[in-house]
Amino acid sequence: MKKIAITGSTGLIGSRIIELLKNEFRFIEILQSDIDITNRDQTAAFIKKIEFDLLLHLAGYTDVDGAENKREITQKINVDGTKNVFDAVFKKNKQLIYISTDFVFDGQKPPYFEDSVPHPLSFYAQTKYEGEKIVGQKAMIVRLSYPYRKSFTPKRDFVRNIKLALEKQKPIQMVTDSLITPTFIDDIAFGLKHLINNYSPEIYHLVGGTNLSPYEAGRLIAKTFNLDDSLIRPTTYREYYENKAPRPQLSDIRSKKNHFLPMNGFQEGLKKLL
Repeated sequence: MKKIAITGSTGLIGSRIIELLKNEFRFIEILQSDIDITNRDQTAAFIKKIEFDLLLHLAGYTDVDGAENKREITQKINVDGTKNVFDAVFKKNKQLIYISTDFVFDGQKPPYFEDSVPHPLSFYAQTKYEGEKIVGQKAMIVRLSYPYRKSFTPKRDFVRNIKLALEKQKPIQMVTDSLITPTFIDDIAFGLKHLINNYSPEIYHLVGGTNLSPYEAGRLIAKTFNLDDSLIRPTTYREYYENKAPRPQLSDIRSKKNHFLPMNGFQEGLKKLL
């Protein structure tokens, strides 16, 4: 059984990966209480002493708007932390998978494939792209997009945020002239199972099978959970993100390489949440 060291194991995605794949791999969780990945010596010493075959690097500062005001800590975690982890893993001659994001693209000329050229807009996206450049062609890069799952108490994804607002009868604004690619986290886990077992230091996109506007996504969520879709008010990309960090407007992200796992479309993924 392969030994997988994992950072970010208590987060939205990492915790579900462990739940679903705990009988496939032996996971070694690297917790914040174990090491501060921004501390190079501490990271090197910890990774040197543990035994693993591959390290799955999920840890990161992911608050896109918060990153604009907290640039120093975002840089330390997403760039310096990634370099510290990568260098320590590379020194042991072990494999590494770096989890990145569709936000590395600018959303101006979709669709985006594994060989599309990144052009990040926000500071968060810049740091994730810097992480990609650090690991380069010596590790696997897996880009994800708008991940969602059934339940996770510490953090709500965008699906559960919308569902909760509608359950509370709160009106919400959702963008009509933008595209997102929601991705069911269970699919991410099973996709990573294949990629771990068939490791190659290249870029992969593990993304959902549907590209749609946030407004359309909101209406599908309302329909699936029998909630009032009249509470969803249309707005434009420009209006909605006026005082927020920029996101890729047309985040139509796809894969040329995923011939190993059919990814659920958004409607199918929502039905599985039921």
